[in-house]
Order: sequence, then structure tokens, then C-alpha cells
Amino acid sequence: MRRLAFVASIIGAIMSMDSNGAAAADPEDTLYMDLASGRVTIELRSDLAPKHVARIKELARQGFYDGVVFHRVIEGFMAQSGDPTGTGRGGSGQNLDAEFSDANYGRGTLGMARAQSPNSADSQFFICFKDCSFLNGQYTVWGQVTDGMELVDGIKRGEPPQDPDQIVKMQVAADAQ
Repeated sequence: MRRLAFVASIIGAIMSMDSNGAAAADPEDTLYMDLASGRVTIELRSDLAPKHVARIKELARQGFYDGVVFHRVIEGFMAQSGDPTGTGRGGSGQNLDAEFSDANYGRGTLGMARAQSPNSADSQFFICFKDCSFLNGQYTVWGQVTDGMELVDGIKRGEPPQDPDQIVKMQVAADAQ
């Protein structure tokens, strides 16, 4: 009986791997951000920021981010989006309490933008182009780009950029068609 349980657990582990032998991502903890240039895949970090991840997923499922521009894109730093007005002053109208962690802001890390108050994050977020460890512990980490970072690198720079790039569609992978 133990041998059968062992074999079943091995088969289950193999079935949860992708074609490269890595653990397959949970579709409920994966976000697709479609840009005009292609798809960016984001691993959601509910282990670090459960309330932020839940809110990002809620907004994505409402179509909130679809068509929203990258309104602040700084070379060597980050690309910021999530403001439906495209000005950097808008949001969804629901602030979130900070969920700071010791996670490192490395290349491809997604964090919540906020005002001076730590509990002022709303819907705006940024994606780091390179190591930004000077942000560690000051902004909520909620995701990590796992595929398509070269597409993020191609987002037009500026504050605001001329003819800014936009999020065509953002969706939870479990909902993707």
C-alpha cells in the first residue's frame, strides 16, 4: 500500500511539471500581461502580499488594466502603469495597507506604487528593469516576471512617453481562453 502511495505521489509530481522538467506554475497564481509586442508572464507572490495579489487579480478579472498605458518609464529603473487616467494620479479608488517583505527588488520584480504614506498603494504598479534593491522593504512586492522580460525592456521610455505603450489585456492565467 505504501509503495502504491509513493508511486502515485511521483506520478503526481511528474504531471505537475512543464516540458522542461520545472514545476508547472499554478494558473491561479499566474498573470498574463499582453502587450502589443507579445505576452509577459508574471508569477504572483501571494506568499509575500496576499491582499495585494487578491486585489490585482480582482482588477484584472474586471478588465481594469486593459488599455491602460505605461505613464512613467525611466531608463535603467522601471516601467509604471495601472492608472486608468494615464496621468499617474489615478487609481481604482481602494487603498491597500502595506505588505512589506524582505524580498529583493531584482530585475523583473513587480511592486506597488504608492504615495508618501506606506498604506496608499491602489492599482498602480511598476516593473524593475534591473536590480533596484534600494527599494527593498519600502514597497510591496507582489510579482515576478518569469517570461517576456525582453518585451518589458522594449516599453517606450518617458515621463510620460510620447505615444505610450499600453497593456492590451491583463488576465489571470486560470481565466485565459
